[in-house]
Amino acid sequence: MFAVMKTGGKQYKVQSGDTLRVEKLAADAGETVQFNDILMLGGDSVVLGAPLVAGAAVQAEVVDQIKGDKVITFVKRRRKHGSQRTRGHRQQLTLLRVTEILTSGAESTGVKVAAGAASAPKAAPAAAGDDLTQITGVGPAAAKKLNEAGITTFAQLAAVDPETFEAVKVKPEWVEQAQTLA
Repeated sequence: MFAVMKTGGKQYKVQSGDTLRVEKLAADAGETVQFNDILMLGGDSVVLGAPLVAGAAVQAEVVDQIKGDKVITFVKRRRKHGSQRTRGHRQQLTLLRVTEILTSGAESTGVKVAAGAASAPKAAPAAAGDDLTQITGVGPAAAKKLNEAGITTFAQLAAVDPETFEAVKVKPEWVEQAQTLA
């Protein structure tokens, strides 16, 4: 069985036991990382993602953090006697050994999800409540503070007394606008 996974802006065809070099990941040697961006699963039956295969994952063990080959660029402009420039670069890479390919049930405990994984759960800003940033003067930071204080809807904000509420500095204009929006 093989999988086509995406990481670092590149796609890799991997099988269990393969060793590959990918762009640097935030993991130490010996850790296990999981890639949830799986574009295709192959083997007895081929499963194509649209764009990703739901529930599929690739787990790999970090072997080492290494540097790639040295790349030297030399620029010289004709008829410019002092115009020469030499620059070198060594890309930082992570050496991985693929341990297993999961076709379903990608949620595993004790495994670090690789950075940039699209299937990783993302926090929804007040998914159950209203968008408090519609109130003039309430930006994303103030809305986050209000959500942390337990105010997620316009009705809850309209019921707040600005003078006695101490968790967040609430302006009287916010309460008035929340009453009209509720």
